[in-house]
Amino acid sequence: MKPIRKKDKLSIVSVVLVLLGSIFSCTDLDEKVYDTIPADQFGKKPAEINAIIAPIYKTLKGIWPGEVFLLSEQSGDMAITPTRIGGDWWDGGVQMELKLHTWQARSGVISTAWNNCTSGITTCNQVFATIENTEMDEELKERTLAEIRGIRAFWYYILIDYFGNAPLVADYESTELPELSSRKVLYDFVIDELNEIKDVLRDDVTSESYGKFTQGAAYTLLAKMYLNSGVWTGTPNWQGVIDACDKVMSLAYIIEPNWKTSFEVNNQVSNEIILPIAFGKADGGNHMHYRTLHYLDPIALGMNIGTWNGVSAQPDYVKQFDDADLRKVGSFLMGPMIDPATGEVLVTAHGRDLIHTIDFNIIPGTIREGMWGEVNQEEGARVNKWVFEKGLSSSDQENDFAIFRLADVYLMKAEALLRLNRDNAEATRLVNVIRERGFGNPDHNYDSVTLDDLYLERRLELAWENYNRQDMIRFGRFLEPGYLRPGRSSDHLLLFPIPESAWQTNNKLVQNPGYPSF
Repeated sequence: MKPIRKKDKLSIVSVVLVLLGSIFSCTDLDEKVYDTIPADQFGKKPAEINAIIAPIYKTLKGIWPGEVFLLSEQSGDMAITPTRIGGDWWDGGVQMELKLHTWQARSGVISTAWNNCTSGITTCNQVFATIENTEMDEELKERTLAEIRGIRAFWYYILIDYFGNAPLVADYESTELPELSSRKVLYDFVIDELNEIKDVLRDDVTSESYGKFTQGAAYTLLAKMYLNSGVWTGTPNWQGVIDACDKVMSLAYIIEPNWKTSFEVNNQVSNEIILPIAFGKADGGNHMHYRTLHYLDPIALGMNIGTWNGVSAQPDYVKQFDDADLRKVGSFLMGPMIDPATGEVLVTAHGRDLIHTIDFNIIPGTIREGMWGEVNQEEGARVNKWVFEKGLSSSDQENDFAIFRLADVYLMKAEALLRLNRDNAEATRLVNVIRERGFGNPDHNYDSVTLDDLYLERRLELAWENYNRQDMIRFGRFLEPGYLRPGRSSDHLLLFPIPESAWQTNNKLVQNPGYPSF
């Protein structure tokens, strides 16, 4: 039996504040204090370092399932937050704009995603300066600074992907408004940073390394950068993808035999997870259940929470799953929701059976723009990937979110091999490892995998995991007509606009091409 990997207590930073507060608030000079650490000694031990760097990891909670998630999955063809009967989730049209590709620089979703990135970078720079000026063992300091640089590089990876151009700031002490840096400059910065730190970071896959930016995370992020370098810089680097993936695959990560292990409530046991967002009920937990479930779904699921009836899957995305694929019901909540007290189907406030259909039906007379109109409360397949915790009461969930996991690494390497027209047998083997687990048997394995097969497998394996838009762009499908969007989108929509609110605080920013200038 493999050891259980416990979550790092990143929230220990609150303990640090209490300790430091007690240092400065003690007024009885004759009293002996045994539970405080002198300020000039704090930061010497690994647990104390963990407390200092905890804020950089907390910033990752801005990735999922909030605005960054919405920009990825709703601008692509994976997710949708429809306007429900009576106007629920209309939100001034922001959800519609993501689906119809009519977003603007004033969008609150776009500005929040930008702010999450830039505030994450600022936090990294601040903590970096703190550690850099702390006396400690040099080897420990070097590794700790490498962790911080890794998280900062990840945030720049998000900015490169979504916005292309952004300010490059690596100095917390600087007070000057930064100029905008190009996508290529940012790309080179991230690559340089990762190459400098990758072999300094710890490479173990243990309870002590879980939740950290490790060597596995650095090489996976390198693979992601190289995977998209053709789009982002104009120069593909498929061999770089293969080399980085090979390094990750040489570490102690495994493809978990049970696909659902990486999505369980206590999924820190998964040795497939490379870089998680470590969620906890008491410190900003996983709130996907609030975002997706109908108001009455918790009754059927054995939970006592108030939900929002929001995000659902786009119909065509669900329909691409074979019914024999265990990931279909593992990813989507569909069908009738049963009241356990009566055995009957629950009934919505509008007197309709609570049956989550895959398709949406626009209610006549509710069209707001184009083909966008209101739908009934119960319609739409909901997120079912992260296991709902029975008995949960008025709380976020603890299921961690895997930013990176080994299944994606297998598929990245397979894609690179196919792009190079090299070793189809190995590419097929890698895809089939993932596919066979998904179906629970080898009956649906490929004899010889193609890029189209690979693209489909990524969609089946990685639903809801923030890769839909990125993958669609890389495969040339993002701008094509889609659900409720009959026409092809303009090329400039491959990037989101620099938010108007960001320009208002830094007039050195320049708007991305194709959008109205500031």
